[in-house]
Amino acid sequence: MKALELRELTDEELAVKLEDMKRDFLNFRFAQTTQQLEKPHELRKIRRNIARLNTIVSERKNAKDVQPSS
Repeated sequence: MKALELRELTDEELAVKLEDMKRDFLNFRFAQTTQQLEKPHELRKIRRNIARLNTIVSERKNAKDVQPSS
């Protein structure tokens, strides 16, 4: 998923998406441990998507903290 697509989502949608990605990552990790993972490159993709989501959430949080109170 591209960062531009993620930036268009609301905060609530980002939170839901992040939880889904974390759940997927956990499931893929279990599959890898039991040697049932058919596409090991998917782990890397999911991990990077989680990082993208965390970055966008962090950027939005920091932007809210920096806004002047006028």
